[in-house]
Amino acid sequence: MERILLMVLRLLPFVPGWAFKVWTWPYSDKHSLNEKYALLQHITRRACQAGRVTLDVHGLENIPKQSGFIFFPNHQGFFDSLTFLATCPQPFGIVMKKETANWVLVKQVRLLLNAILLDRSSLKNAVEVISEMTARVKNGENFLIFPEGTRSHRGNEIGEFKGGTFKSALGSRCPIVPVALIDCFKPFDIHSIKPVTVQIHYLPPIPYEEYQGMRTKEIAHMVRGRIEAVIKENA
Repeated sequence: MERILLMVLRLLPFVPGWAFKVWTWPYSDKHSLNEKYALLQHITRRACQAGRVTLDVHGLENIPKQSGFIFFPNHQGFFDSLTFLATCPQPFGIVMKKETANWVLVKQVRLLLNAILLDRSSLKNAVEVISEMTARVKNGENFLIFPEGTRSHRGNEIGEFKGGTFKSALGSRCPIVPVALIDCFKPFDIHSIKPVTVQIHYLPPIPYEEYQGMRTKEIAHMVRGRIEAVIKENA
């Protein structure tokens, strides 16, 4: 909370203009997806600077040039999605928890990114989410989903990756892009405004041919293993 307040205070002169765009652009057809994404990316980068957060980015060359892929990162804290917004050059959708859908600013970001809401208490909804994401990835959209399902609350330790989150990759036959996040829990989950550095490592994509025929649990284990190896090497 302290760092969020620091960001707001240091960027206060820009907040009215940004707020107007963030609140109105989701309901306007005048702005393309790329324009909406560029707006969010600009705000996020300025917020990181104002909040004394340094982004140590690795592997941007591993992000596929052709759209229609899914990011599968570990999940550490509320700052995770902002790390992607600040560093990923291509627009992406995101699967987010239904209970956060109407939080101030989260709702506006959700609408700008055309996110998919997941009700973790409903198996039917989970199936619908997988189906929608599969269709949209087939149609050339990129997505971000956290296979742990929730924040690990254990710093740089990784929780279990749920096999079901990889069904969209199998269904769309898209590249899987593992992503290792390191120290992303520090900006918002630690009560401090001291300068902090977070790392994001975009790992080489896994083409469909490499995981074709594997069970979702096997894919989850493989992706988790690659991410964990990078975290152990760099944390």
